[in-house]
Amino acid sequence: MKKILLVDDNEQDRMLYKRFLKPQLGEERFELHEATSGEDAVALFQELRPDCVLLDHNLHDTDGLALLGRLQELAPPNGLCTVMITGGGSEALAVRALNSGALDYLVKGHFDRELLGKTVRHAIEKNEWRQYQATYHRELQTANQQLARTNADLDNFVYAASHDLRQPVNNLRGLFEEIRQSATFADPADAQLLHYMDKSLHALSTTIDDLATVVQEHRQPTAQLPEPVALTDLAADVLETLRPQVQDTHAFVELDFSDLAEVPCVRSNLRTILLNLVANALKYRHPERAPHVRIRSYEAAEQPVLEVQDNGLGLDLDQHGAELFQLFRRFHPTAAEGTGVGLFLVNRLVQSQGGHIEVESEEGQGTTFRVHLGAAK
Repeated sequence: MKKILLVDDNEQDRMLYKRFLKPQLGEERFELHEATSGEDAVALFQELRPDCVLLDHNLHDTDGLALLGRLQELAPPNGLCTVMITGGGSEALAVRALNSGALDYLVKGHFDRELLGKTVRHAIEKNEWRQYQATYHRELQTANQQLARTNADLDNFVYAASHDLRQPVNNLRGLFEEIRQSATFADPADAQLLHYMDKSLHALSTTIDDLATVVQEHRQPTAQLPEPVALTDLAADVLETLRPQVQDTHAFVELDFSDLAEVPCVRSNLRTILLNLVANALKYRHPERAPHVRIRSYEAAEQPVLEVQDNGLGLDLDQHGAELFQLFRRFHPTAAEGTGVGLFLVNRLVQSQGGHIEVESEEGQGTTFRVHLGAAK
């Protein structure tokens, strides 16, 4: 049962409100309480915490706006449900009441049973909805803060772990080199153990470095500002870094930046994106043909797009598409070494700048990555 506090120093008006608020057949019953002054209203409000206050503006010891302010101090933030009743019908007064926190207003002599009942019920429903939204937003904010703390703790843990593991791995590498130089084997097949140990140490070291790279990117203290990046220069930088892989695989890399020579982006992020995509194109090449990698740029829907297309192994997107950018997911483990971090990092960098990636792929034919840089206009 909803509690209504009637605040009016006129007994006849209070009697009228009580008669109007008596429930009709099928209506919810109200629990009515009366206050004849501002002081009585404050005391009853603190005691009852009513669902709605029906407040007369003209009281003998105060006015409704002043009392409204006092009640707001006693109520939770945005938790006071008040309907102001004015005697003069002043529009300016009604506006002041609404601006001061009243949810609605009525003019004496201009409302009947139906209008008063609807106004009070609507004000209560509006206040309850407002309270629900406030509670929901507080819970959501708390959950977001907890999630942010959890993510920060996880990043800190991974970063610390990867940092602390480097030295033991380096020590293992040194011991392994000593063993490799001095060890002898009666059975030549046993010498393969050194090869497997070397591969395992290399994979462990690479995983630690990749984890540190991912977390370090996330731990950047301030957001870097985009700048115009000349794609020809950036591609030359990336291909110089990958020169050994390009030469070893006899790859042909085709560049086409004629439609869009510059893009606004954080240069270091775009370099990492392009480096990983081209490196993957070389790494997961088809064994029966030399890699052909095409890198081009253009605008689509007023958004810069960087496209990297290869003729490599490709993959089944129906089977693996949902996992493509997940951490530590590898789709051709026998084709080349890797940790499954590269595409995760690429996607994270693209999304951090409001962009997204589209992928087309066909097994045995190749893959195309379209990197949409920044939010669409």
